[in-house]
Amino acid sequence: MSKPLERHAEIINVIDTLTGNYLQGKIKALRLSMIALLSDGHLLLEDIPGLGKTTLALALSHALGLSFGRIQCTSDLLPSDITGLSIFDRDQNNFRFIEGPIFNHILLADEINRAMPKTQSAMLEAMEERKVTVEGVSYPLPDPFMVIATQNPTEQIGTYPLPESQLDRFLITSGIGYPPPELEKQIILNGGVRDKILDIKPLLSLDAIHSAKRAVNDIYLDAKLVEYLFAIAEQTRAHRYISAGISTRGAISMATAARAAAYLDGREYVIPEDVKQIAVPVGAHRLILHPEHQSLNKREVMISILDNVKIPMV
Repeated sequence: MSKPLERHAEIINVIDTLTGNYLQGKIKALRLSMIALLSDGHLLLEDIPGLGKTTLALALSHALGLSFGRIQCTSDLLPSDITGLSIFDRDQNNFRFIEGPIFNHILLADEINRAMPKTQSAMLEAMEERKVTVEGVSYPLPDPFMVIATQNPTEQIGTYPLPESQLDRFLITSGIGYPPPELEKQIILNGGVRDKILDIKPLLSLDAIHSAKRAVNDIYLDAKLVEYLFAIAEQTRAHRYISAGISTRGAISMATAARAAAYLDGREYVIPEDVKQIAVPVGAHRLILHPEHQSLNKREVMISILDNVKIPMV
């Protein structure tokens, strides 16, 4: 069994180094990225272009020393462009599988909602099963494996909204947001940091990442907090604006993310604030609103639900 806070200092050093030198103003997005990684989940970043979504993914992969693949999603992108394909090798007189970019520890799917639905669905098995099946043969993906997808606002031209089944594969959905005014002025003055990111040396070993993931599983979750998580999920299912609330899998995802949040804060146990911290990023995108309420902001609906669920005394 892992020690509950094993490798904690090394994980925090990655976050502090990146936010201090490369990703100023992106501490929330970076913490959520680390929560997704430690929870064996995937991250969807929703925001307008130019706020550093791609920069965040690049910086994280370099700092963690993980292999990195990138897909620039367009309307003519094919599923085989992601997963790979079999080609006939004349020298060997047989078919040989050529791996696609998905066979990396971190896969950046840039502007995922510009890809056609058939191409978007090509990642479903990989995100859920951690494998790719091509022509009846399954190929395992590396461990860890995390998809970081970026998404433009759906009202922009040439976008295809992600279906609920695909959204549910993402543990966390979040935005980047504009940096504080003074920081943004400094960024404008000094320019981007993309070139600097390429020089980031790995700050964590693969063994340390695996140890940290095991340690997160050992973070204590009290029975009262299980009741709290269940009450939140149950409230989403009974809400008058929602046709389908958080599923059992969604509630499990909230519990796992809460454990990871506690781990990042240096605690061996989950507290209600951990649940409140992750409930919106983990739960809001899983809500399916009634057709007449589609214009409502899911995050605001989720926040209103949290405000009406009694916080337990632990």
